[in-house]
Amino acid sequence: MLEILYRDEYLVAINKPSGLLVHKSFYAGTADTYAVQELKKQIGQKVHPVHRLDRKTSGVLLFTLDKETLRTMSDQFATREVEKKYIAILRGWTKEQETIDYDLINENEVKQNAVTYYRRLQTSEISLPFLKHQTSRYCLVEAIPETGRFHQLRKHFKHILHPILGCRKHGCNKQNKLLLQTFNMTRMPLHALQLTFTHPVSDERITVTATIDEEFKNVGDLLGLDLNAYVKDH
Repeated sequence: MLEILYRDEYLVAINKPSGLLVHKSFYAGTADTYAVQELKKQIGQKVHPVHRLDRKTSGVLLFTLDKETLRTMSDQFATREVEKKYIAILRGWTKEQETIDYDLINENEVKQNAVTYYRRLQTSEISLPFLKHQTSRYCLVEAIPETGRFHQLRKHFKHILHPILGCRKHGCNKQNKLLLQTFNMTRMPLHALQLTFTHPVSDERITVTATIDEEFKNVGDLLGLDLNAYVKDH
């Protein structure tokens, strides 16, 4: 059963688990289950995804229950009226806060402006030798993508040389291999924590928050980061 975070006659939001594809697509690959089909079966209604999350990303995923609402909500995303907040665990220690303004190339080889603001929440250093270093450093960050480009957070954190752990395409494969061998860690700790938008009918400002799953918290525990402390503060 999918965890439903918000539902009315126009919208439904779920807490998408890591590993679940949103829907079938050329870029997503193949799977036996998809969020669209699973949610449709669960609530007995056709649903339309407003946006997408990567397969390995967990968190808030918003659907509409009709196509007219889909058009309205899609416009909100396109005009950047929707506020998105993520948390992620990165290799190394970032700056305390930073705005990354770095253009990205999309799936169609078109350059697009992309902007991400982040702030560092916690740092850790554990006794795990890596390359020439005798210890390994990690940090927990809160990230707000001001644009919604394909793999934006993965690409932006790679650009500043602090990749998200567990990311193959835009990560550090040597670090990922070390974590896999040491802790059997396969989870990419990237979570869509919060989505804030204007309701398409009532005009009320709605904030939907997705709880952090235990697997994500366990990654933090192994690396010396306290996700429970973050939850208490928010």
